[in-house]
Amino acid sequence: LDRFSMFEVFSSPWFSAIYLLLFISLIGCVLPRSIHHLKAIGAKPPLTPKYLDRMEHYTEIKKVDLDIVEKYLRKKHFRIRRDENSISAEKGYARESGNLLFHLSLVLILIAVGIGSLLGSRGDAIVNVGDRFINTPTSYDILGFGKYQAEDSLPPFSLTVKKFKAEYDPVTNAAIDYELTVLTANPAGSAETTKIIKVNQPLAYGSTKIYLQANGYSPIVVVKDKSGKVIFDGPTPFLPQDANLSSIGAIKIPDMQPQIGFVSSFLPTAARDEVRGGFSSYPEVLDPRLLISIWKGDLGLNTGVPQSVYRINTSKMERIGLKALVLNESYDFGEGSITFTGWKSWVNLQIVNDPGKGFALFGAILAILGLLISLFTRQRRIWVKQGRKTQVAGLAKNGIPGLEEEIAELIKEMSNER
Repeated sequence: LDRFSMFEVFSSPWFSAIYLLLFISLIGCVLPRSIHHLKAIGAKPPLTPKYLDRMEHYTEIKKVDLDIVEKYLRKKHFRIRRDENSISAEKGYARESGNLLFHLSLVLILIAVGIGSLLGSRGDAIVNVGDRFINTPTSYDILGFGKYQAEDSLPPFSLTVKKFKAEYDPVTNAAIDYELTVLTANPAGSAETTKIIKVNQPLAYGSTKIYLQANGYSPIVVVKDKSGKVIFDGPTPFLPQDANLSSIGAIKIPDMQPQIGFVSSFLPTAARDEVRGGFSSYPEVLDPRLLISIWKGDLGLNTGVPQSVYRINTSKMERIGLKALVLNESYDFGEGSITFTGWKSWVNLQIVNDPGKGFALFGAILAILGLLISLFTRQRRIWVKQGRKTQVAGLAKNGIPGLEEEIAELIKEMSNER
């Protein structure tokens, strides 16, 4: 599977070949049609057919003045070709313009996507309130670059998370608003300014935008060894598991002997029932609990195998304690003690540099516009030929109904004028 690039499909040679061939095929189809259409825009409608009785809705009426017919058709926005004894009229030419605009816009979108994938970058970073983020690769939890981007392409800026405010509906628990206040400097080290980031109001540095993606809590604990020495003191980000921010996490203490791990849950507003056990009934911190399962043994941090910072592999460990801590409560688990001292809010910042996004949006708007023009424009041809009688016929090129009514209105107009 790896030999056939099945683990990296979108960057594989065969996928790129399909993408490029479709791209070339689209351009090869649309460009000649567009050039031909531009040349034909100013052309007159085609000549009146010799035998109109073979056309749609053929009708004969008494002779009428062709000047009257021409005046009426021009008022209805038909393009006119006037010959000695006939009029050839056409409208709805914008349908082909809309069709070509739609396909050319697809080409623009494909180019924009290509620019974004080659020259863009995307990363995520969880930052606690009070902490500082500097836009360097080591500050990210996840970071990916386009093919022609590298670590030195990141724009220089820094931001300090000063305050995060979340509002919830007390009845439904649904989020009402999120507001993040940051001190930011661009470039990093310059004078800081205060900025507000909201869910739909990112902070922008050129084509780089900083989005408020998610939020949660980082419980603060103090861990001491048997002698009372502080081994760990600080916040640890936990991952929310539901809308009420019931969160799970892992506190790893590799510096103790034996190594200690806390498999934990944080409940902002603790509640309990027989079926669900402990859970949070509201997303704000009103009655917090820190549920901990304490394990000793080998945390597996020195094996070279990557592991999640939010989970602990307890296969080679022994559980030595289980406790639900309220705020400022301590628990002695034999090898040491743990105290739940508070919490901090954290925010997940998604930092995206997509230089092709503006072109993609512009292309999408043009594509929708072209599609609407193509779908709703009625393309009609109507011929009026003068002989012993006046012959009228038409042709609905795109099959949209209504041609019969238009010809009936034309005949009615000619009859009234006569």
